[in-house]
Amino acid sequence: MRKRSRQRQRPRRGRFAALAVLGTVLALVAGGCGGSSSSSTSGAAAKPKLPTSIGPGEGQLNLVAWEGYAQPDWAKPFERQTGCKVSAKYAGSSDEMVALMRDGGGGQYDLVSASGDADLRLIYGKDVQPVNVDLIPSWSDFIPQLKSPPFNTINGAHYGVSYEWGPNVLLYNNQKLSSPQSWEVIYSPRYKGQITVPDNPIQIADAALYLSKKSSALGIADPYELTQPQFDAAIALLRQQRPLVKKYWALASQEITMFKNGDAVVGAAWPYQTNTLKADGVKVADAIPSEGATGWADTWMLASRAPHPNCAYQWMKYVTTPTVQAQQAIYFGETPANTKACAEMDKQAKGSCAQYHANAPASYFDSIKFWKTPLADCGNGKSECVPYARWQQAWQEVKG
Repeated sequence: MRKRSRQRQRPRRGRFAALAVLGTVLALVAGGCGGSSSSSTSGAAAKPKLPTSIGPGEGQLNLVAWEGYAQPDWAKPFERQTGCKVSAKYAGSSDEMVALMRDGGGGQYDLVSASGDADLRLIYGKDVQPVNVDLIPSWSDFIPQLKSPPFNTINGAHYGVSYEWGPNVLLYNNQKLSSPQSWEVIYSPRYKGQITVPDNPIQIADAALYLSKKSSALGIADPYELTQPQFDAAIALLRQQRPLVKKYWALASQEITMFKNGDAVVGAAWPYQTNTLKADGVKVADAIPSEGATGWADTWMLASRAPHPNCAYQWMKYVTTPTVQAQQAIYFGETPANTKACAEMDKQAKGSCAQYHANAPASYFDSIKFWKTPLADCGNGKSECVPYARWQQAWQEVKG
């Protein structure tokens, strides 16, 4: 759902087993700070050559990031510490991030805060390169599921470092709606013209998740692994929803404005929107409905043609520390990868560690249907699922 589309969004344990079966093995992009890349296509992918130290900063760092990921609160101290001036391009969706990072960042961008529905596209498109996690001290303090998750780690090569994660939530005006318990409200004619959802093909998974509970006969087990009949059912639901939608939002700030102005009373959102609206005195609340929720897990990924790789490594090292992880988590309303950030969160905002589930058991993490790239191979050896290219096409048809 992030156009975060933060969508960001997503951790996924066994659900990513299918991602290991991707046909021919593509060579891993090898690169180091200021170094050149190389690849091998014979047998298993060659072990990438990685930097063994972080060199002097280049004085500049260009990010492609979700809105709110390069706030002055932590970007300015970073600039003072490293001399790397931060410039951020906020993207409205994972598709936009992939487009901006094409051709290895085009020699313009250094890092991207990609979510799980973009990671593999960037990796197999050779737009990002492996990183040396030994140069990121806080990596050893990450929750186990985010040290080497299959959406950013291929054949033992880490294509970036995990960052923050969280669920996609049902946001509503609590003076207009009374504690909705189901995603059904965003498909209800009762709120016609007052509904807003992300402009993002991965939103199809949210419809599929709802249908997995409402129409169990469809047999939807994974909202990202849909056979043609299951996919068609999700698209049909979204077509029914289309005339009810006031606006498909591309940036979190757009949804915030809609709720402030009264143009929307219910929608799909991230905790970031909820926190921002509440801070501005808008009467809203959010919930994870009975059907569950999709979610994201973000990764800072290094462009294969990053012009400022040393500043990029400095950034990854800096933003994964407990203090910055806590600042980011509280600001956005998400959960840090660094387990030591929990105590720091409570120092900054009492009770925030539990509020954002930073101390929750692994079962909570595993309960969220985290974003991943839809593939034709569902993990059963058959190419019977609808691949992401069709998701993109169908989403444009739904909106059209």
